[in-house]
Amino acid sequence: MTNETLFNQAKKYIPGGVNSPVRSFNAVSGTPFFTAKANECFLYDVEGKRYIDYICSWGANIVGHANAYVVDKVTAAIKGGFSFGTPTELETELTKFIIRLMPNIEKLRLVSSGTEAAMSAIRLARGFTSKKYIIKFDGCYHGHSDSLLVKAGSGLATFNSEQKLSSAPSSNGVIPELVANSIILPYNDVEALELAFARYANNIAGVIIEPFAGNMNLVQPSTEFITRLRQLCDLDKSLLIFDEVMTGFRVAKGGAQELLGIVPDLTTLGKIIGGGMPLAGFGGRADIMDYLSPLGNVYQAGTLSGNPIAVSCGLATLELVDKDGFYTDVANKSKLLTNGLTNCAKKYGIDFCSDYIGGMFGIYFSKHQPQNFSQMDLSNKDKFKRFFHAMLSRGVYFAPSMYEAGFVCSSHNVAIINETINHAEQVFANFAD
Repeated sequence: MTNETLFNQAKKYIPGGVNSPVRSFNAVSGTPFFTAKANECFLYDVEGKRYIDYICSWGANIVGHANAYVVDKVTAAIKGGFSFGTPTELETELTKFIIRLMPNIEKLRLVSSGTEAAMSAIRLARGFTSKKYIIKFDGCYHGHSDSLLVKAGSGLATFNSEQKLSSAPSSNGVIPELVANSIILPYNDVEALELAFARYANNIAGVIIEPFAGNMNLVQPSTEFITRLRQLCDLDKSLLIFDEVMTGFRVAKGGAQELLGIVPDLTTLGKIIGGGMPLAGFGGRADIMDYLSPLGNVYQAGTLSGNPIAVSCGLATLELVDKDGFYTDVANKSKLLTNGLTNCAKKYGIDFCSDYIGGMFGIYFSKHQPQNFSQMDLSNKDKFKRFFHAMLSRGVYFAPSMYEAGFVCSSHNVAIINETINHAEQVFANFAD
């Protein structure tokens, strides 16, 4: 079977031929490859071609694909059964491990996806504060629950002379009433943040943010912006929710909150805490978390939440990332990759820059590093597409969208990264033709 044959077949039975939109290659055109197997930092398609993987299951596989230690733990768990609908000791062990690494979380509830974690955290924020508005930021993705699929106007918050916010759903099927209480602001804009808190004073339940944004490529917050956000939440008695589904245990052992020195009230986690299995969670201060059922009146439940297979996979992964020097190693690899790509592009006079934090990186076909979605949107889309396909043809797989961050894992080594850089130099040299 070829990739094209399988894709054509899939499109007959699966909408768009994929079970998550970005896999379709719509943003870059062309036919996606179908993975047959994976090992370490490599993917192998059904035609037998090997790819150096810089997606790592969208950040989840920080210890690489099919890590032997993780596989052994999961295999042992499978022999004991898949899901029971009862509590297990392993759920508590994973939760304790997470709380030890991320001590701002005092209690944690496990769920099955990042979307579920964000949706539940917002419901909890409203239940705890008895307020209705939620602030989110343009370009930050928190899953596909209705109230979060919203952006303002051209993609940024727009205050008119009466300081009213104009917003509309960004997906058909989401009715305006469901997003009417979602306030959308530009990332890294302190003035817009202060205007929103003034306009909706005493009625903001919470603010949800990717502390390092990864869904408009990698965008880091300014110190002024993230510090003022914490201050305004405190003054308004609103909850600050860090969406660390992507950054949790990806950028540092204690997540983005460790690096930023900011204590959120609630945190959502996913990806790495499941090690590639469907597992996520949300947690925070004990007094807030105790509003959840069965203790409180904020309802949340899930049949497969905390299933032993996913929990075993996540716990084994976290045991590996907890080893001394793990994050220094992945950060050095991110630095080597991004510096190498930037130097190659500069050599051929191409507008290009890059950034990284821990095992997460961003590449941008622009002169300056973007600070928000509007700036990211100005990057050269055509050059990105050309770069993506040229690298893919050489066996290097970057995200098939210029709005997605990239990832390295512990299995990437200097030789593999240098191989990537050498391929990129050949691609950039052709750009100059």
